[in-house]
Amino acid sequence: MRKAAGLAGLAGLVLAAVVPANAQAAGATTTAACEVWLGSVTATGLQRELTVTASIPPTIQQGQALAVYKPGQVRLSARQTSEPGPGGTDRYGYVVIGDALYNSVYRTDMAGGLDPSNPPSLGRIGGGWTNFTAIELADYASYPDGRINRTAFYGLRNDGVLFRWNRVRGGLRASGSYPGFASVKSMALIAKTPTYDTFLANTRGGALYTIRIPSASPMKPIVTAVRTHTWQGFETLSAMACGKNGTLLLGIDKDTKTAYLYAVGHANGTATVIQSRGLVPGTFDDPVYFRWAPISLFDTANGD
Repeated sequence: MRKAAGLAGLAGLVLAAVVPANAQAAGATTTAACEVWLGSVTATGLQRELTVTASIPPTIQQGQALAVYKPGQVRLSARQTSEPGPGGTDRYGYVVIGDALYNSVYRTDMAGGLDPSNPPSLGRIGGGWTNFTAIELADYASYPDGRINRTAFYGLRNDGVLFRWNRVRGGLRASGSYPGFASVKSMALIAKTPTYDTFLANTRGGALYTIRIPSASPMKPIVTAVRTHTWQGFETLSAMACGKNGTLLLGIDKDTKTAYLYAVGHANGTATVIQSRGLVPGTFDDPVYFRWAPISLFDTANGD
């Protein structure tokens, strides 16, 4: 009965009109269904916006597609920040091109096109990224004053070593590494707090785990099983907060070019409630996917 009640509660959270965390933080009074703000880089170098909404069945809305990169240029992308400002929107985030990590920056005009006065630019950070398979940024700021803040950048290498860097005065400083993640196919950030970050990760063997990484050094992740099988099909996981402590999770299967949406309750090991919302319409065949994010003050993640 407790499990059934949990499923009903989670379904209500996703289906009812709930205030997205970023809108709530900004003082919005209107309501909307939970969403994943998915981004992608196409084979031709377009950077796209795709909004996946947790209706039944799920829906997807195509947004802008801007010629930001050269064809085949970007291999990996962390979440990209979209920050509205006077006269347009600033967009920025980390990408891997070839063997190097870059900071990708550009600005859109009021019509949503590229601002010719601030065209796309790439700031090289450093080399040695050929063997990395995933990157992600965990940028935390306490609401509403941003008094507590920290930024960690993560990279997973193909030998299973997970690396962490802290952002200090605009640069990245190594702050630890940990082996043992060679079986991981994809990781999605579901929690960022003053003291830890948590990823939801699927493995080639089909398991689903949470990986909680305390901010303290030395770096010692805490791995907890959520499911033991059936999750091996996804090459990409993308997640966004849903309600106070839930997560909307999108899984992309690049072999079948399909995507499925899940409502995930607050992380609690194998007792974590996961409810399938179904197949997302469309063809998912872009080589690179990431998540669009607002500034960290409004981008809450409390899934663990």
